[in-house]
Formats: sequence, structure tokens, C-alpha cells
Amino acid sequence: MKAKSRRKIGAAVAAVTSVAGLALAAAPAAATTTAYPTSSFRIEVGASYYIGKVTWYNRAVGVDGAFKAVGYRRVYAQAWAGGTWLDWQSSSTWYNTSGPASLPLTADVEGGANSVDVWMTSDNPYDGLEYFTCYRGNSVCVGPTVGRPWVPPLDAVAPA
Repeated sequence: MKAKSRRKIGAAVAAVTSVAGLALAAAPAAATTTAYPTSSFRIEVGASYYIGKVTWYNRAVGVDGAFKAVGYRRVYAQAWAGGTWLDWQSSSTWYNTSGPASLPLTADVEGGANSVDVWMTSDNPYDGLEYFTCYRGNSVCVGPTVGRPWVPPLDAVAPA
């Protein structure tokens, strides 16, 4: 009786192993995802801040972070490809509040954007408080710099 039981168990194990092997062989290879490069920034003006990252996609840029406004504050981002201005976004004006703030940018050119400016103002868009410039090539942000960057929709003349 022991020999029969062993044969049954052996046959069952072989069947399960065979089915499992077929299932694994038939399963598609796990999709691999390539991480997009990111750059981190940290704008702090008094108790207000916008702390986050820039994610460099192929034809877009994601600017995402935690925004805290003490008083009236607004955050902006703009994308560049070389000397060509591509897009900009801003939050609404926040007053004494905090939460996540996303500023998605279009960079629909070959190679995408290669730099992004991120900055904070008061409720006046010309009142630049602090900004960072982030670069795709080495995934870094340079700053903080007091003021705001040159912004084509706001500034009529390019800086000298």
C-alpha cells in the first residue's frame, strides 16, 4: 500500500510541477519600466515653501511638490528647450493654506525640455520671491536665487 501511495503522490507532484512550469513559460516577461530622470528643488520664503521635484518626460515635464502659503503666495513653472520658450503653468493664489501642487508642462519638441524654472511670488506675478532653474542633462536644480526668472508672457524684452 505504501508503494501505491508514493506513486500517486509522485504523479500528483509531477503533474503540479508540469502545469506550473507551463504557466511560467507562457507568462509574458515582466514589463520593465525605465525611470524618468528627476531634479529636486526647495523654495523657502519665510514660513512659505514649495518643495518638490521636476520629472523629465520625453515631450512633457512634471513639476510636483508640497506647497505651503503663509499670506498670499503663488508658484509657477516654465519649460525651455535651449533658448526656445515652450510652456508655463501657475497655481492659483493661495492664502494661508497648504497641499500638493502640480504644474504639468508641455515640451512637445524633439528631445523635450532641457531646463525648467520654478518660482514663488506673492499674489502679484511680478513680485518674484525666489526661484530655481533645473537642468535635465545633469538632473540638478540651481538656486535658490532671489527674484524670478525672465518670463516671456510677463516680460516684453529679453534680458541683456
